[in-house]
Amino acid sequence: QVQLVESGGGLVQVGGSLRLSCVASGRTFSTYAMGWFRQAPGEERDFVAAIRWSSSNTYYSDSVKGRFTISRDNAKNTVYLQMNSLRPEDTAVYYCAVMRFGRATSILESAYDYWGQGTQVTVSS
Repeated sequence: QVQLVESGGGLVQVGGSLRLSCVASGRTFSTYAMGWFRQAPGEERDFVAAIRWSSSNTYYSDSVKGRFTISRDNAKNTVYLQMNSLRPEDTAVYYCAVMRFGRATSILESAYDYWGQGTQVTVSS
């Protein structure tokens, strides 16, 4: 069992930056990858980024277009999402997720086993 707690969301102006954090606790030894998803009002939850826990290989959705950077600190069981050049369309609830015993990084929600409660990111014009 893994528990995830996101933090770092808030209100930011267009072009600004935020850094989200997600701390995992519990049975984290089997973590294969961690990812970030987001869900805007009335929209489906979409993949944002993921990172392989052991290799630190990273994967990004086309929508973030190199503006976001995912990283992790294995010792702290924490994953980060550095978000730069924020746009209004980035406004969403951001969720972190854990994939256990994976063999490949996935953009699908179903591939992830544990989810945090989400943190709100609002980009104002």
